[in-house]
Amino acid sequence: MSLNAQIKSDIKDAMRAKETVKRDTLRNIQAAVKQIEVDERRDVTDADLEAILMKYLKQREDAKVQFADAGRNDLVEKEDAEIAIVKVYLPEPMDDTELESVLKEVIASVGAESMKDMGKVMGGAKAAIGSRADGGRINVMVKKLLS
Repeated sequence: MSLNAQIKSDIKDAMRAKETVKRDTLRNIQAAVKQIEVDERRDVTDADLEAILMKYLKQREDAKVQFADAGRNDLVEKEDAEIAIVKVYLPEPMDDTELESVLKEVIASVGAESMKDMGKVMGGAKAAIGSRADGGRINVMVKKLLS
């Protein structure tokens, strides 16, 4: 079953179970999928959907930080609930040692030797890692390995 079909099925299950937070979160993700399908006139692949989920997760995490700074604990809890729902659909994140070994392979394959080659490394890394690591984590690790 594709990721998109799984989300559609889970929306129906959440509606039956009256889980409003899960239903609303998955509907927001489905709306982002529909936006791409309409704007670009193409079907969304699982890789596209993972990118949408990563973007949505990043938005929720940023909102959570802002709400925490403003002292809005009720909204922080809501964002935590949405983050937990989204993480279910994403692949297991890489740990630092696994990320470092993959990045070393990418650096060797593109022939990077200094910080000037960071763009090549980042492009190859995003292709190799996909949504298993955040871009910020990849960036920090690449800088560490190239310096």
